[in-house]
Amino acid sequence: MTETAPRPSGPFRYGDRVQLTGPKGKLYTITLREGGELHTHRGVLRHAALVGLPDGSVVPGGGDAEYLALRPLLRDFVMSMPRGATIVYPKDSAQIVAQADIFPGAVVVEAGVGSGALSLSLLRAAGDAGRVISFERREEFADVARANVATFLGRTPATWEVVLGDLAEALPAHVPAAGVDRVVLDMLAPWECLDVVADALTPGGVVLCYVATATQLSRVAEYLRGTGAFTEPEASETMVRGWHVQGLSVRPDHRMVAHTGFLITARRLAPGAVPPDVRRRTVRKTAYGDEDVELWTPGAVGDRDITDKNLRKRVREAQRAADGARQAAAGREGAAGSAEAPRPTA
Repeated sequence: MTETAPRPSGPFRYGDRVQLTGPKGKLYTITLREGGELHTHRGVLRHAALVGLPDGSVVPGGGDAEYLALRPLLRDFVMSMPRGATIVYPKDSAQIVAQADIFPGAVVVEAGVGSGALSLSLLRAAGDAGRVISFERREEFADVARANVATFLGRTPATWEVVLGDLAEALPAHVPAAGVDRVVLDMLAPWECLDVVADALTPGGVVLCYVATATQLSRVAEYLRGTGAFTEPEASETMVRGWHVQGLSVRPDHRMVAHTGFLITARRLAPGAVPPDVRRRTVRKTAYGDEDVELWTPGAVGDRDITDKNLRKRVREAQRAADGARQAAAGREGAAGSAEAPRPTA
């Protein structure tokens, strides 16, 4: 029997995550709590006023302010959830699911887990019949990711395993050779793991690397070619430009979500296979000096270190939200069970 979470629908309950859109489109994301209140310069909105209302309701929030209340979509949730590490943006998560061809029932390896944003997309795509194994070096990041996933899904799925440790060392112990369908690497130096990834991937399987800079992209591509175990890598980036559409005023938005990272993919070859195009050229692994490696340090690629105190605060915030989500999910399960119970006969 498959494990299926209660549908995130029906009346709002305590523990639900709610996105409020106020005057001038200002967004607030809250977790409904008994006695909870949202304070703004326009007044106070009591959480109790939302309990029992359906999605898409409009509620007064003090003064002349009104708020549209909706359960957040996945893209909304990941942009407002507590973060231990930088998230993978929704535009990139969507492309990762498509380009890596994450399918229902797939065995997927992810490293690192970060704040759990990409994990949610992978879990959805792999489904109840699939399996997602996420590797993370830092325990605090893993704690934030676990709490964020539980907050959005209302539970921690049995199809998800979070492994603490370095992928290059831990992967062989967790999956058999050729036992993985897809591998997604979101890390500073993915080329350090490509040899063990090649062993873990089934022939025809996909490896996808998410990197921030052009120098990282170049090194990943050359290493993939140098292994002789993968097809010719393909690289891309995704930019999203919104449009303002109101009457005859139709124009691009003044701001856009431009470069966030590069995606580079390749497929695992059968052992001993040599693609025809490779036979016609010489493939060599480009040499890199110390000055080149320095360009790939966390600071150089824009990675900001989070303080331990701030990280502990975000762990607590994420775990509180997860506890509330579990409470709301239990309420929905109870309501569903009551609705399905047979009525007593006269």
